[in-house]
Amino acid sequence: MNTNATNNDQLRGRLFGAISALPTPFRDGEVDLKSLAASVDWQISEGINGLVPCGTTGEAPTLSWHERIMVIRKTVTVANGRVPVIPGTGTNSTESTIAFTAAARDFGADAVLVVTPYYNRPSQAGIVRHFETIAAKVDTPIIVYNVPGRTGVDLTPATIERLADIPNIVGFKDATGDLSRPMAFAQRFGERFVWLSGHDATAFGFNTMGGSGTISVVSNIAPRLCAAMHNACRNGDPHAARVINNRLRPLIAALELEINPVPVKHALHLMGRMAPDVRLPLVEAEAATVSALRDTLSVLAVQARPSPALRPVRPAVRIASNSRHI
Repeated sequence: MNTNATNNDQLRGRLFGAISALPTPFRDGEVDLKSLAASVDWQISEGINGLVPCGTTGEAPTLSWHERIMVIRKTVTVANGRVPVIPGTGTNSTESTIAFTAAARDFGADAVLVVTPYYNRPSQAGIVRHFETIAAKVDTPIIVYNVPGRTGVDLTPATIERLADIPNIVGFKDATGDLSRPMAFAQRFGERFVWLSGHDATAFGFNTMGGSGTISVVSNIAPRLCAAMHNACRNGDPHAARVINNRLRPLIAALELEINPVPVKHALHLMGRMAPDVRLPLVEAEAATVSALRDTLSVLAVQARPSPALRPVRPAVRIASNSRHI
């Protein structure tokens, strides 16, 4: 029996639903491990299906080697096997990616998320060689992250065909927003890959057209709602999923007013869950974004109440008091 193949099959069965791309909390310029641990616990208690530290939302390019290791280790430790942990380990250097991937494996990560190399914009042949080399050096499951809007390169169907020959690659995160992909790829590859959306605005469509889940930003704010929407998709109830998605749409739109993770960090700050701090070259949210976030969070908090409020409450208080139910 091929143990690695069996393990990969078992992992595919755990990679589904709402998977949160975790922001990295900062305080006074340092990584705030206490807030990170609290975030991991809250996400799991709210029914989230997996966690991705050190991705785009985690501001991975601004983290030092030591900080990345701390964040991965803390996330794996606090999660304690309750949900899969899939750290982002991709860089635009194959050797650096191998080093981060090996460290994540050694700390107990269930899989790794590896973005296509950015800035240097390799050819399709170079992308294939990149993933072949990583898989040959580190024996751990890989999810390929395709986000051409950030990397400047896109995966062609022919390249995905070639990547299918690498046993360690178990899935893809597609952040293109192209809804023709999940259906076509699911039909072509069947159970070979797990297909995960990386685009909240089209996640509902993606997951009703062959996708298995979403590596999500909005789930950091409304994990319970996101998990419920994905459960409805998996249970073959698109009407229920659509109703939930319609509740999430204003929040998703507010989170897209500025570059990720600036808005999601400020939303979490309004909920009392972490400081809004980001690292340069990112800067904190603008006033219009803050106003939109406050309004959408207030509406979601009211919708989440088990009964109508008996008296008026200031929006900031209402947000904090109901945040665990969003």
